[in-house]
Amino acid sequence: MTALLESMSCLRDLAMLLLMLDGGLRPGEVLGLQLGDIAYGRLRVTLRKRDDHPRGVRAKSRQERVVDLLEPRTLDAVNRYVLHERPVDAPSPFVFLVGGRGARRCEPLSYDASVRMFARRLDALGLRTADKTPHALRHTYTTAMWEAGMRELALQRRLGHASPESTRIYTRVSDQQVRDEYSLADLP
Repeated sequence: MTALLESMSCLRDLAMLLLMLDGGLRPGEVLGLQLGDIAYGRLRVTLRKRDDHPRGVRAKSRQERVVDLLEPRTLDAVNRYVLHERPVDAPSPFVFLVGGRGARRCEPLSYDASVRMFARRLDALGLRTADKTPHALRHTYTTAMWEAGMRELALQRRLGHASPESTRIYTRVSDQQVRDEYSLADLP
């Protein structure tokens, strides 16, 4: 993860990755964010059910939820992207847009474009494998939060899962976590 984050030269792509990695957002939730969904002062984003993305991007959940973003680097990256890299003349309310000078400039970014960006970056680092996808960042986030002590029900709510089973599928217990818990166990 460190190599991937340090290799990011585009503020848009860095902001998107951090929202998934530090906030546990789904790729569709990130791409569906609109400028009004970000509350910088309250350190949170509101994820709304929308069907208005012109590239067909949709959030999976039917429920609106609020996600606190307490890792300072995340909203800082989003803010820097919006202020310095997002096209100023964009009529779109969506946060993440196609940049550059092409015909699609200022259009909301598609899911396929975000997957290609992620794959290109991993290819450049020599780290690409089939299981490394933008959505895998959500799994990484979930495992990190669980290993840090976040209770399953709180994690379930934060992720917007309808059932605890969904949250369990996302959690990968590391070998180190198993060793640590074994050493702390009160054995007879």
